Amino acid sequence: MLLISGMSISHTYAQKEDKAETKGQNFSLEGALDLFKKSKNLEEFEKFLNQEDNNVNNLDLNNDGQTDYIVVQDIQDQETHVIVLSTYINEKDKQDIATIGIEKTGKEEAILQIEGDEDLYATNTIVEPFEEEQKSNKRGPNILDIQLIRVNVWFWPSVQFVYAPSYRVWVSPYRWGYYPMWWKPWRPWGHPVFYTRTAPYRVYYRPAPVRRVVVARRVYAPRRSTTVVIHKPHGKTVIHTNRRGKTTVVKTRRGRRR
Repeated sequence: MLLISGMSISHTYAQKEDKAETKGQNFSLEGALDLFKKSKNLEEFEKFLNQEDNNVNNLDLNNDGQTDYIVVQDIQDQETHVIVLSTYINEKDKQDIATIGIEKTGKEEAILQIEGDEDLYATNTIVEPFEEEQKSNKRGPNILDIQLIRVNVWFWPSVQFVYAPSYRVWVSPYRWGYYPMWWKPWRPWGHPVFYTRTAPYRVYYRPAPVRRVVVARRVYAPRRSTTVVIHKPHGKTVIHTNRRGKTTVVKTRRGRRR
């Protein structure tokens, strides 16, 4: 069953394009939702996120020249789930990247949205799946309005997984310095190349005008993980941490290295 959002394509908002460089532009929220839809469980979802050829993760938050490993954790509160995507900056610091909020809205109905963490993205950067529906316009039989339709995600395998009666809340077993044998980090792509590689994901997932998963947001807020190591583009200091835990501080001006 599909839920009509009532939002005409003529009123869709332009995609946010921040002129300032942001770290979040190296992680595709649209792509993460697509991988979540294709995954049969959260373990597989975590694996998909960390594979180079899926073109979703291009993050190097500790500036060591290699992509960061993304860990997945579920926070459950009755019939609400918050799938948290995070990475370890070093042995002590963990930074959330994005959250997928899922709320059950009926016996076989559920909605979800993914929201980028405010340390990496502009405030209220929210993406959701959508479909298009054509409807006749009163102005004439040959004139059609295209409406965006919110998708019922209940039958996505990953959603079925977290709502199964036997489900146990998933928490990734991996952490800083302890990664799966199959994982091979790679050197991040330049943003223009990465943006082009993620283009296919933007066909079926778009920015959302409002937050629909409000319960999920309340559940997540007191459990958010963030670190002072991560600075927004206007910050004046960048802290580099390699995988051995050594840190160096680099002074910047307007978000650029001197």
